[in-house]
Amino acid sequence: MRVKTRLQQQQRRTWQNWGRTVSVRPEQVETPASVPELQRAVASAAAAGQRVKAVGAGHSFTGIAEAPGLLLDLTRLQGLLGVDTARGRVRLLAGTRLHRIPGLLAPYGLAMPNLGDIDRQTIAGAISTGTHGTGAAFGGLATQVAALTLIQPDGGLLTVEDGDPLLPAAALSLGALGIIAAVTLQCVPAFVLRAEERSEPLAGVLSDLSDRVNGTDHFEFYWFPHTGLAATKSNTRLPGTAPRTPLPRLGRWVDESLLANTVFRAACAAGTLAPAVVPPVNRAAARLLGGRTYADSSPEVFTQRRTVRFREMEYGVPANLLPSAFGALQTLVAENRWRISFPVEVRWAAADQLWLSTAHGRDTAYIAVHRYYREDPAEYFAAVEQVMLAHQGRPHWGKLHSLDAAALARRYPRFGDFQALRDRLDPGRVFTNSYLDRVLGA
Repeated sequence: MRVKTRLQQQQRRTWQNWGRTVSVRPEQVETPASVPELQRAVASAAAAGQRVKAVGAGHSFTGIAEAPGLLLDLTRLQGLLGVDTARGRVRLLAGTRLHRIPGLLAPYGLAMPNLGDIDRQTIAGAISTGTHGTGAAFGGLATQVAALTLIQPDGGLLTVEDGDPLLPAAALSLGALGIIAAVTLQCVPAFVLRAEERSEPLAGVLSDLSDRVNGTDHFEFYWFPHTGLAATKSNTRLPGTAPRTPLPRLGRWVDESLLANTVFRAACAAGTLAPAVVPPVNRAAARLLGGRTYADSSPEVFTQRRTVRFREMEYGVPANLLPSAFGALQTLVAENRWRISFPVEVRWAAADQLWLSTAHGRDTAYIAVHRYYREDPAEYFAAVEQVMLAHQGRPHWGKLHSLDAAALARRYPRFGDFQALRDRLDPGRVFTNSYLDRVLGA
């Protein structure tokens, strides 16, 4: 009997993203262990007429990483390539997971300036989709990019550095300009965050929202539908030498593993079968998630482990329009009598000049809505999307939305410039797929 090669076995593997919204059986899968191997794989596939996409953690809910041709699994392309201590910069392989980066930076006394609340993604995937945290004075992760190296269709290397007029396009490029091989990040000295987490009346949070957002380094809140409560998180930056008072290990396990994952998963499952239980469960959850103050290294405070599977849509709106957009969302939920078990997440980011950033040219507030993965999100998401579009919203590239290139072009001043650059760097559309055809044009 003929023995199957490793590649033949991989060719028969179906790839799924984390949210189970996308699945594909690629023609070929390769897992390069070095940049030269990555170059050869791209060049070979392009010469054979295959489309090429790289995948990391699969944490995007859209089809941005869908690879029907050659799927490049970057699992083996992880680690630190170099450190410039004088400028506080580090060069990382593209497949490096965010949760590994703090350990790589620690020996040099460095940290990433900001992070989102999930750190399972690769650095290349996080910047390519516009991943962000919160903080009115801080940009998304792609604003930390000081340089990056792209594999071009012929396998050649294109390095774009700080000061190059193409960096604002390449730093957040949806994977459409080439396969990212390495990323250089501008870091900051390691710092401590003091976290204050509270369960508060939503009306009080909204009444002094501007003071909270602009008076705290990193502020966000979660509204639990069918309640008048919000869980607020206020993080204050302190020097790296500041005393740390981390959460007790048992307390953190109870809050983040038992309550936020195990119990919440059971509550979501119960709500799917009996929607009437959702409002009382939400009220209980809103009261439980709060009432703690602690201080720890920044990545320990920024990020949390989330294992409950869900689907998500997120829109960025001009920060000054957040109260109106959020109020319209509240009205929408009440009028439709939906039973929404997942909280609505609200965060902020500073304006930037990245061509395809949701915060391009404007201070931005983000509203994210979720549904348990066993529930159909279509009606809820479609209605929320109309509210966000009416408030000049721009959708997160890695989260569910319905917009196409024509609609998006009206929302991004540099959209046409990006399309022209794509035509120049990838005229044969080696690095496209159906999602990119939809949002950027074929």
